[in-house]
Amino acid sequence: MKRWNRKATVTAVAAAVALGLVACGGPKATPGGSSSGTAAAPDAALNKVFNPSDKKGGTLRMAVTSKWDSTDPGDTYYGMSWNIIRNYVRPLMTFKAAPGAEGAKPVPDLAEAPGVSSDGAKTWTYKIRKGVKFEDGTEVTSKDVKYAVARSLDKATLRSGPTYFNDFLLDVPKGFSVYKDKTLAGVAKAIETPDDSTIVFHLNKPFASFDYFAQLPSTAPVPQAKDDGTKYQEHPVSTGPYKFESYNADKGLTLIRNDQYDAKTDPESGRKALPDKITVAFNVDGADIDNRLLAGDLDVDVAGTGVLPATQAKVLADPKLKAHTDTVPAPRLNFTVLNSQVPPLDNIHCRKAVLYASDHEGYQRAYGGPTGGDIATNLMPPIIPGAKKFDDYGFETDKNGNIEKAKDELKQCGKPDGFATNVSFRADRGKEKAVAEMLQQSLKRVGITVSTKPYPTGDYTTLFAGKPDFAKSHGLGLIIYSWGADWSDPFGFLYQIVDSRSIRETGGNTNLGIRIPEVDALVDKALATTDETARNQIWVDVDKKVMEQAGALPGVWGKGLLYRPDTISNVFTNEGQNMYDYAAIGVAQK
Repeated sequence: MKRWNRKATVTAVAAAVALGLVACGGPKATPGGSSSGTAAAPDAALNKVFNPSDKKGGTLRMAVTSKWDSTDPGDTYYGMSWNIIRNYVRPLMTFKAAPGAEGAKPVPDLAEAPGVSSDGAKTWTYKIRKGVKFEDGTEVTSKDVKYAVARSLDKATLRSGPTYFNDFLLDVPKGFSVYKDKTLAGVAKAIETPDDSTIVFHLNKPFASFDYFAQLPSTAPVPQAKDDGTKYQEHPVSTGPYKFESYNADKGLTLIRNDQYDAKTDPESGRKALPDKITVAFNVDGADIDNRLLAGDLDVDVAGTGVLPATQAKVLADPKLKAHTDTVPAPRLNFTVLNSQVPPLDNIHCRKAVLYASDHEGYQRAYGGPTGGDIATNLMPPIIPGAKKFDDYGFETDKNGNIEKAKDELKQCGKPDGFATNVSFRADRGKEKAVAEMLQQSLKRVGITVSTKPYPTGDYTTLFAGKPDFAKSHGLGLIIYSWGADWSDPFGFLYQIVDSRSIRETGGNTNLGIRIPEVDALVDKALATTDETARNQIWVDVDKKVMEQAGALPGVWGKGLLYRPDTISNVFTNEGQNMYDYAAIGVAQK
């Protein structure tokens, strides 16, 4: 969500590049992407600064329809969370708060410089900046970073967040937990801290783009004495320009200035720290958020995915309102997983029947039509370097489905009259609800009866759809989800949603049910392939294999129509966040 470094030998270069070469970009910056302006116009903040300002002050008012998974940097995997979290914690590296392609580059944050690789990119060393302090005045050391990464490995306690460190760190014992192994003996081989300013990571295989791992929120330091497990989210100890004043899981949070933050220790991140205070309201109705944005009573919709379809129609029809919008393309897929653990979707032909019977134009309509994105015909968005678009099921030709083919697949799976299943979605997300209703209507045409099952966003992947035993026992055959690349290359997009070995029975999964052995084998092949062109083709083969096995129903390659009220300053999008950058935005001063 999202650089290459030095390698020791030619062989190491090839191996390391094969395991993590990342294109620092994705969608190209708009012409004049580094320019800025103050006149309201469509896309005025798209990859460029609108209403530039360095003036501090005011309260930035934000809202979201539901609390996201967690404010704990070691337990979160929502794009909006990774965006806002940079205001109160500092990982080793971070995506720079800068417009356009510049904002997709990891730059040193807590670290003095990018990681230095050795041992053929299996060892990575970082130096910690001097003078960085926690909010209580204690100076940060490398041991605080080691503890932070180590605690994130405990997926039974901290269920959200990616599994990159679990998958790549050397010899971490199964079931490791800092709450059981308080001396951290279990990660002795994986993470070393030879002194208070040095941290060394040892990997079980080469990975050339480890700086992308180092920008994960889980590398932000955590003082072991202040860690109270799942309650840590109520007051993460700050190293950033803001700290928690209050937190209520039902109502929201308030961030105020951290007087221990020294901007002199933060020369490269691009953080502006303009507002005096940031408030985030939870559980606000989506239509209310849109109306308040339009009225100037709210500054930012935290979700960053765009206004609701009804609001889209309203603002696009009014030139004055349209002048306050930015249409933001993103390496994001809105899709539905077909859970093969729920009969009869354990039969490939029953899964194919769902793909053929679905109304693809209806899926797009749920996200606001073409404004909300293009009909997806496979998993990887074409915007990702190395991706290839293909349409093996004819979604673009048969935009409303192919009933004849769907009925033929039902016959082949032994269910000529159809079957019953459930579809899950996040309760606060109107677009996902619309998708669920579309699936009900379109699949009914071939006898497939679908019951809708809404669940709260904050626990969607930890307790419900992302917990395999719950999904199976509650018959969640269809699981609606949305996924954005952790960074814009095939590995950064596909790995966490298709490799079955990343599925944890404890929950907190982002792979919600794709279990295809051939896909896992192709992932390993891609990680071992040195030639970039050949490697990218293998990732395309991964995409094709998932589609061949009908592991998922691609819906929409996403775009978001963001509304930009006159109340904010220094606002821009970039290719790292694919929404407004919350580490740079300010309150417009009169």
